Amino acid sequence: MTLYSQYIFSLILFTIDNKHLFTHNNELYSYSTRDSANLHLPAVKLSKFYKGPFISGIKAFNHLPNHLRLLASDVKCFKIALKKFLCHHSFYTIKEFYDYNENKPI
Repeated sequence: MTLYSQYIFSLILFTIDNKHLFTHNNELYSYSTRDSANLHLPAVKLSKFYKGPFISGIKAFNHLPNHLRLLASDVKCFKIALKKFLCHHSFYTIKEFYDYNENKPI
């Protein structure tokens, strides 16, 4: 696993281990939205907080493919699947991870 993949792995595990701190979009809105299964990204003013693990973890978790996000309730299974996903794709920058689209042809 590359250095950036390890960073992404630890960010997402921080989010999973502290899921009591986060809210889903479907908890905030009474109507159905496209991103209702995503974690809510709060508005922040300080760039120090925006670049920290709280916001970065939410952004990384929300960018995971749906089949991985569905496994988040079972932490042990999720860790194994996430590690396989990150080892298989070998992201060398954070931008590569955010540019990844599972439906886009290689």
